[in-house]
Order: sequence, then C-alpha cells, then structure tokens
Amino acid sequence: MLPVTADDHPTGPHAGGPVVVLTNPTAGRGRHRAVLPRLLDGLAAAGRPVRLLSASSPGEAEAACRTAVADGAGALVAIGGDGTVHLALQAAAGTGVPFGAVPAGTGNDFALDTGFPADPLAAVAVIAEALRAGRTHALDLARMTGVDGTHRWYGAVLAAGFDAIVNERANRMRWPRGPRRYDLAILVELARLRPRRYTLRLDGEPHELDAVLVAVGNCPTYGGGMRICPDADPTDGLLDVVVAGRVNRRTLVRVKPRIYRGTHLSHPLVRSYRARTVELTAEGITTYADGERSLDLPVTITAVPGALRLLR
Repeated sequence: MLPVTADDHPTGPHAGGPVVVLTNPTAGRGRHRAVLPRLLDGLAAAGRPVRLLSASSPGEAEAACRTAVADGAGALVAIGGDGTVHLALQAAAGTGVPFGAVPAGTGNDFALDTGFPADPLAAVAVIAEALRAGRTHALDLARMTGVDGTHRWYGAVLAAGFDAIVNERANRMRWPRGPRRYDLAILVELARLRPRRYTLRLDGEPHELDAVLVAVGNCPTYGGGMRICPDADPTDGLLDVVVAGRVNRRTLVRVKPRIYRGTHLSHPLVRSYRARTVELTAEGITTYADGERSLDLPVTITAVPGALRLLR
C-alpha cells in the first residue's frame, strides 16, 4: 500500500479540468470493451466532465495524451493494459496531472503493483473517489535516456536481456498469430541462447558481467505477474536491477517459473542491485519498457521520485 503524506492533497491548475481517458478497446483481446460505458459513467460520478480520446495508432494515442495535458486536463486515466498505461505516462510524467490506471489488458502489472483493484469497475471507483477527495499519492517513475538524447518514461520494468530479445523476435514474425507466435519466439531464442557482455554503471560504479537476462525495475512485476524485481518499491527513489548470469538453457527453463513467486533471487547465478542511476550497455539489444519496444542500448535510466501523481 502506498503511503499517504501531507502533500497528497494538491491544489493547482489541474483541479478544474476534464478527466481525459485513453482506452485501448482491443486490450485483453477486447473482453472489457462492452463495459467501457460503465467505466466512463463511473468516472463521471466524480462530478467532473469526462473526455474520451480518439486515436488509431500508438503514436496518435501518445500525441493525443500530450495535447490533452498541454490543454489543461484535470486528470489522465488509462483504461487498458501496460501498453496503454505506458503511452499515457509519457504525457503525465513530471507534469503534476493526476493519473489513474484501470487494468483492462492482458498484462496489468503497473496498475496492480501500484495498488489498483484487478476488477476494472472497482479500479474506476477508487479513481473517482480520489478525484472527489482531491487525493493523490506521489509515485516514482523511471526515465530512460538514449545516446541521442531521446527520453522515455516507464512505470514498471525495463527488459534488456532474453525477454527483450524474445519480444523483438516475436514482433518480426508474421506467423503464427496470437500467443503462439510468442511461444515460438521463445523456442527459437532458447536454441540461440548465449550470455552477452554487459557493462553496468550503478551510481557511477562500473560492473562488467556476462548475462542472459537483465531487468531494471521501478515496480516488481512484468509479463503479466512475473515478479522479476520482487523487492522493487516505486516510492523509495531507487531502481532494482536483477541480472541472471551465465545461465544455460536448462537452468533458465527451471528458474523461470520461480520468477512468478519472486524466489529466483536465491539462485546462485542471479544477482540483484539497487541504484538511483543505471547506465546499461550491451551490443545488439533493443529494450522493452512496460512491455513496449523502447530504446536501443546503451541507455541511462534514472529513478525520478514523485514524477507521477497517482489517483488512489
């Protein structure tokens, strides 16, 4: 549970603006599409105007969120999975605009890790009550910076090893469709598994290591409930870094189920670190943040305390 502090009742230019909603009707294979009117009605019960954003692509969705925030949105609510949340975070981070996440996707790691109920209607009720009370919680976010100066924010976990490579493989495949494509990508990349050379700089301290999996967490989970960084706390101003070293295929297959319980940290080939700033370098890796394709390595990741005002 996130702590309530004295500054959790902000006043300012966002108080009177509309509640702007970004939704992905295909999230979670569309199973919550029929309930969307009830979710919007639940937000309207807070006594504020509600405006649903229109977008036909992720790029348009992110741009629409940025425009809404610039135009004086009183709050920004993402209805969908981690991908929808990730797009909305790019607009809300660092602005003070209150933010809510309604878990309605296949993976809802950020929403659940930050204390929203798993049921979308219950999550909307929590957000509406926070809007009525003018209550928010300060939450950390992670800010990525690429070599060209590009900035991206994420709320949950950055994958920069085997899981990122699998995602990249799956995104290049045209067949099969659905979850089987990801399963096939796992099999292909398991056959090609090899440790890669990483350079980590943790608050300036260098670490050279060979690893097959590297994750940098602001929150504990990714991939729909895998507790890859089980001790990560999005209110402590720190990032948790979990590294699986020279792990072979058999060991990786055995260890991976333990990630759901967060017990993999006890394995002798798994190490964890904690830092405010993480500089991460390796050849040929495209990172995935909140499950979304992000920046190529090298990147610098910084924990930004209080970057988000969470409606809880």
